Amino acid sequence: MQLTSYLFYDNQAAQAFDFYARCLGGKVAMKVTFGEMPSCENMPPELKRLIAHVRLEVGGAVLMASDWCPPDGSPYPGIHGNRVCVSVDEPAEAERLFVALSDGGEVMMPIAETSWSLRFGMFTDRFGAHWMIDCSRPA
Repeated sequence: MQLTSYLFYDNQAAQAFDFYARCLGGKVAMKVTFGEMPSCENMPPELKRLIAHVRLEVGGAVLMASDWCPPDGSPYPGIHGNRVCVSVDEPAEAERLFVALSDGGEVMMPIAETSWSLRFGMFTDRFGAHWMIDCSRPA
């Protein structure tokens, strides 16, 4: 079993996942637009370019997403109620990832040593996704 986070973006899933792939050293393994999906011929052109599904692979980890495009047209609620947590073994790597991924975003907790971690920090990135970067203390 693998548990995977799935995020919904406000028309920025493609840009966000290209950014994450660069920062994390991962690979966008799949990116499908709504226009590439079956039965999309009646879809408005502006919706056809949006992302129906994107999959990022980093080592053995996976993060997935799409753009917000509900059939009832309900407004985008923002990414809420979760954080993507990246755990690494080295403090320098935690600091590098924090700086790269938080660029243009809003820092909630600067990366620093804590009582539970060699490095820990939290931020919301420029696309509205919430993150935690962690370098745990050795057991």
